[in-house]
Amino acid sequence: MAAKDTPQEVADKFLAKLKDSPFVMIGLADGQHSEPMNVKTDDDQPNTLFVFSAHTNRIASGGEAMAQFVGKGHDFFACLAGTVSEETDRATFDKLWDNRVEAWFPNGKSDARLNRFDISSAELWETDVSLGGRLKMLFGGTIKPEESSSHAKVDSLA
Repeated sequence: MAAKDTPQEVADKFLAKLKDSPFVMIGLADGQHSEPMNVKTDDDQPNTLFVFSAHTNRIASGGEAMAQFVGKGHDFFACLAGTVSEETDRATFDKLWDNRVEAWFPNGKSDARLNRFDISSAELWETDVSLGGRLKMLFGGTIKPEESSSHAKVDSLA
C-alpha cells in the first residue's frame, strides 16, 4: 500500500499544477456566476493568488470569494475560499505584469486592476488512482481507499 501524501505535499503539488495551468474559475459570494481568470502567483506571498482584471470586472468590487481549479490532465482539483481585494502595491503590480497580461489590455497598465485573492482555506484533491484502481474503473470493481487519491484540507499553502 502506498503512503498518502501529507497535506503540505498535496499543497505543493497544487502550486506546481497551478503554475503549469494558471486558470481558475473565481467568483464573489454575491450570487453572480464565477468566471475563468488567469492567475499569477508570487513566491513571496504563497497564500495569495493575483488576478489582473478590468476596473469594471465583476470581482473588482472585492469581498468573500471562492475559486475552483482543475489541472490540465484532470488529475488535480482545488476549491479555495478567501477574500478578493485590490492590490495597491505598485511594485507587486509591476512584478506580475508581463506580455501575456498586456495582451488583454491594449491601452496598457492604466486599464488594468490587480486583484489579490487571499486564501483562507483550501480543499485539494489529487486523483492519482493506482494501476489496480484504474483497471477496476475499466472492468468494474470497487476501488479501495489505498488505491485512490490524496485529499487535503489546508488553511495555508505555505
